[in-house]
Parts: sequence; C-alpha cells; structure tokens
Amino acid sequence: MTGFLEGKTGVVLGVANKRSLAWGCAKALSAQGMRLAFTYVGERLEKGVRALASELPGSIVVPCDVTVDADIDAAMKAIKDEFGHLDTVVHAVAFAKREELGGNFFDTSREGYQVAHEVSAYSLTAVAKRALPLMEGRNGSIVTLTYIGSERVIENYNVMGIAKAALEASVRYLAHDVGPRGIRVNAISAGPIRTLSASGITGFNEILDHIASRAPLRRNITADEVGDVCAFLASDMSRGITGSTIYVDAGYNIMGV
Repeated sequence: MTGFLEGKTGVVLGVANKRSLAWGCAKALSAQGMRLAFTYVGERLEKGVRALASELPGSIVVPCDVTVDADIDAAMKAIKDEFGHLDTVVHAVAFAKREELGGNFFDTSREGYQVAHEVSAYSLTAVAKRALPLMEGRNGSIVTLTYIGSERVIENYNVMGIAKAALEASVRYLAHDVGPRGIRVNAISAGPIRTLSASGITGFNEILDHIASRAPLRRNITADEVGDVCAFLASDMSRGITGSTIYVDAGYNIMGV
C-alpha cells in the first residue's frame, strides 16, 4: 500500500533527538511515502541527526544554520541537486537563552530578545523565501510549530512567548504572499512535551501535570500525534487550509480556567 505523500519531498529543520516534535513529524511524513532532507547545526548535532535520518529510507542530511543566509542558500541548493524540487518545509526551529526563560519578562536583555526572534520567528521567513523556487507549481505546504504561550502568559516562557506570537503573525503574512503560487503556510500549536527545548523552562513538570488534569482529554499529547497532523497539512487533504494555527493539545486551548 502506498502512502498519501508518495512521490513528494520535504525538508525538516530542527530535529534534535528522538523526542523532538520535528522527529515525530519526520516519521509521519516518511511513513506516508515522503522523501526527506534533514538539517543540522554544528558538529555536535550532526552525528545524532544522521543516525536518525538513516532510519528513514532515502533521506539526506545537510548543514544549515538558519541565522546565516548563505547556509540556507547552500542547503536549498543541496536539496535541489538531490531532489530537484520541494513539496514541504517543516520549520521546527526555536531558541532562547536559558537565562531568559525565568524571572520577570521585563528583565529580558536586548540581545536575548533579538536572538529569540531571529532563530524562532524570522528564520521561517528566511527559509520560506529560499524554498519558494523549489516549491513553485507543486501545491506545496510550509508547516511550523508554535505553542499557546504566544497568546497566553505561561510562567517562565517569557521571550519565547513573544517570539512565537511573531511566528504566528508571520504564518498569516506568508500565507497571503505565497497563496497565489499555490503554496500553503500553517502552524501547529502543540501541547507541552518533554523535549530538549522544553527542558530549559523552569517548572515544566508542573505545566505537564496541570494540562493533564485540565485538558478535555485529561492527558498530555505525544510527538506522534503532532506528526500525524503535520502529515495531514503536507497533503492534498488539507488543500483548503492556509494561514491557520491548528491546535494539537488534547483540547487545552478551549479552557478558560
């Protein structure tokens, strides 16, 4: 049986390890037949990303620091040389300095604010711009990952909440720009999961416990659930959806208190 993404190609930015939401997305895309490219930043992460990519047939691995335009250009060239085109971009890149994820938001440093926004928000625009030539005429899909801290105050999330709000606004503006080219742009707002990035948030265990007790489904979510929605957004089944934020959070976003 062939998958509903058979013959399509994609790039996944932001895989850190097997617990990454990006890895959950990659597994779901690959399971439906998509051939993938993975990116990594620096030698420290390269070995792990290559090991994971080797588990998915036909995958390639390319270096890419999203804060360096020349790196994004080189990554897209490598993808073009190998795949010839691109159908899906999964942007799962986010970063803030650990010292900014705690205490008062008004203590956020200028540098910390800029770093969080450059990596977590602007990088989507930078990558999308360079992916467009490979996606033209293919009814492509760009998917990014966000969190409810963009619209509500989550204690200790601080500058990342502001960066995620900018990311979600970017999704809407990009969707408007690239829609005439047949390309869709959406965000998945995932519930909290024990990932490498989440480990930097003070009180994260309390957040998990609270959501499990208050969400309509009375549990937390899994990376595989996020991955399945990513595969849906990458497919023609979601061809009428763009500029949207899709919640995968066991329903927590509907709750008032």
